[in-house]
Amino acid sequence: MAVYNLGSINIDHVYRVPHLPAPGETLSALDYAQGLGGKGANQSVAAARAGAMCHHIGAIGPNSDWVLAEMQAYGIDLRYVSVLPVATGHAIINVDPQAENNIVIFPGANRALTADMATAALAGAGPADSLLLQNETSAQAEAAAIAAARGMRVVYSAAPFDIGAVRAVLPHVSLLVMNEVEAEQLRAAQGALPQIDCIITKGAQGAEWISAVSEPLFMPAFKVMPVDTTGAGDTFIGTLAAALDLGLPREAAMRRASATSALQVTRLGAAQAIPTAAEVEAFLSTH
Repeated sequence: MAVYNLGSINIDHVYRVPHLPAPGETLSALDYAQGLGGKGANQSVAAARAGAMCHHIGAIGPNSDWVLAEMQAYGIDLRYVSVLPVATGHAIINVDPQAENNIVIFPGANRALTADMATAALAGAGPADSLLLQNETSAQAEAAAIAAARGMRVVYSAAPFDIGAVRAVLPHVSLLVMNEVEAEQLRAAQGALPQIDCIITKGAQGAEWISAVSEPLFMPAFKVMPVDTTGAGDTFIGTLAAALDLGLPREAAMRRASATSALQVTRLGAAQAIPTAAEVEAFLSTH
């Protein structure tokens, strides 16, 4: 059992601001931090911290060795991460005192991934393994097709939402994960949600698993005081993919994912704020 994650690797530039900037407004930041980010990297950290064997498939640019060192320290296998002559992806993140954020992303090396890279990385994968995908890289559709042909579980986080990317990947997906806005965008584009298992995350209201073959499952969110919501959805999805890969039933997997993301938002940052499995166990023992 293993999770293969074709995912973005970004350098996050995080600015704490008195309020989110309005159009044309110039703000002085209250604080600044730099760290590992990207939906893919965040989800790999969450999967590894949840106990899965996580193989990251991705790319960075030159002079970003510290990024790989940090990912490796979380226990992620990096043999399928390429160093390309393209700048490492990065994100500019503004966070206000209410923990709301807005984000601008430069994809960089994440969009230079090729189908051949995905093919090579998945050569040894099989039906006991999972493939995790987002919309921040290239080669998602090709990787999803390969994984489905190998009998793998394909978990697709349809974010940032792009209807063309979603339509290309959907035929190969086992589990589609979206927030409420993304789900509405998909309904608007296609008339209805696809007849596959879908999870719709609803922030502080929890998450719902809608299945074509089982009763809907709603998992309420744990009540916490958020400090920074950056990466909360990635934490949920990475933990969920790991839990399913490790054989947990869907209710237990959803509860663990909800607990992990609840803990994560009580800390500053994205990947570095994701709790360990031991911390999640301790949290669940008291909730």
